[in-house]
Amino acid sequence: MTTPDTLEADAVAAAPAATVATTIPQLVRQAARRHGERIAIQEDGLRLSYAALDASRQQAGRALMALDVQAGDRVAVWAPNFAEWIVAALAVHSVGAALVPLNTRMKGAEAGAVLADSGARLLFCVDDFLGERYPQMLAPHRPPTLERLVVLRPARDRTPGDGELSWDEFLGLAPQVDPAAFAAREAGVTGDSLMDIMFTSGTTGRPKGVMTAHAQNLRAVDGWAEITGVREDDRYLIVNPFFHTFGYKAGWLAALSRGATVLPHLVFDADAVMTRVENERITILPGPPTLYQTLLNAPRLREFDLSSLRVAVTGASAIAPALIQRMRDELGFRTIITGYGLTESCGFATLTRSGDDAETVAGTSGRAMPGVEIRCIDAQRQPVATGEPGEVLVRGYNVMRGYFGLPDATAEAIDADGWLHTGDVGTLDARGYLRITDRIKDMFIVGGFNCYPAEVEKLLVAHPAVAQVAVVGVPHERLGEVGKAYVVLRHGARVDAEALIGWARRQMANYKVPREVAFVQALPVSAAGKVLKYQLRES
Repeated sequence: MTTPDTLEADAVAAAPAATVATTIPQLVRQAARRHGERIAIQEDGLRLSYAALDASRQQAGRALMALDVQAGDRVAVWAPNFAEWIVAALAVHSVGAALVPLNTRMKGAEAGAVLADSGARLLFCVDDFLGERYPQMLAPHRPPTLERLVVLRPARDRTPGDGELSWDEFLGLAPQVDPAAFAAREAGVTGDSLMDIMFTSGTTGRPKGVMTAHAQNLRAVDGWAEITGVREDDRYLIVNPFFHTFGYKAGWLAALSRGATVLPHLVFDADAVMTRVENERITILPGPPTLYQTLLNAPRLREFDLSSLRVAVTGASAIAPALIQRMRDELGFRTIITGYGLTESCGFATLTRSGDDAETVAGTSGRAMPGVEIRCIDAQRQPVATGEPGEVLVRGYNVMRGYFGLPDATAEAIDADGWLHTGDVGTLDARGYLRITDRIKDMFIVGGFNCYPAEVEKLLVAHPAVAQVAVVGVPHERLGEVGKAYVVLRHGARVDAEALIGWARRQMANYKVPREVAFVQALPVSAAGKVLKYQLRES
């Protein structure tokens, strides 16, 4: 029997289906048998069938073994939404190594820190993306533990650096490893094997590596695909970046679990997305609310045939009911789902359901997925009454194995009863639907990306003119929220807002860069010396 303070959805469906794969290599082999020549990945000039994807995954896995990548090693990918990203990730999973996705918006120092903390031995990276030369950016910050770089789609005139291979050179190593040896290696991968370490920033400003295993991820992916209604005839345009759970687990992995076709998209542009929807008959288009708002506001919206669109999945920030209605009326979506999840919960926790009204879809994050429990508690860690706000807790098969190398942080996040403390504040209604109302940890969301003030502050204070800084989220019409920095300058130092923002753009990912800067004589602090950010928000 469920109670208002602890709700588990669809209890009868809580156990995973008998056909759900428990490891990535098992999933891909099953998909190749079931779907054969059906197209798994479609890009410009590329039509990769499920059978060919399986063969490519095995070839890349043998190449990893030729480079002496062992089970339990960490291998990173720092690249945009390419087919090679998926093949590389599947190969990493298949040889028992852990995947470490890197945010493509990171600068060299940020990427170097994650590579060092993860102990990654090999990195797949792009040569040039949006004007950034990734290997060059990384070079001054490359940790000694990183032995190799495999450069995806290198420029023709590129001179390889020390320990660098092109993608083709990398694949050329595969014949050095007998297929039987690869088969033995992938057979050793179990549902409990570490599948990935995804780094998510914390309020201390130091990114933490979230560890999750094969079986828990695949069970969550299967549940998500079932609720959202992904089918084998779907054509899934993935604009969400592959380094994020939305593009990776609720993205191409969910598509592959159902035999759908993955169509990677590099950079969001409204006209380009609508062109692909029309020309390639896209049926599923997930994204943050800003994606749909931008499409609806596009001057050329009515010039495109978007009638193929069927499923939208969104979340990450507040949504107006009017937006849901416009998505149905003007974009033609028949199913619109919203959800809530964290990297620490494999990216999944709650979802609305097909048939929920616009108010429910816009105003809540849905109810718990099968096998997942949601609870809200007060400051004394006691359950709150229905409709009362409290910290959101999650418990179930989807909760992470812990933070990599940080047992104390893990113990702080997951209590003795297995509840993951999210740091988010929310309410549960009588139906078990969750509404997120605030964030305990000061984190704000910029266009769908989590932004952690302490991390931004740590980077900003490195500026020679900055003595102190506090960053808070402020409303923004298009992005939902953006950062505003309150800055105390060093004595005698001078810098204006434009110059400081320009400097910040060279030091950190774009979504982290404050859009506003206010110079103050002093920051408001409590008697204990803690910055009172609520006063800054109210100023």
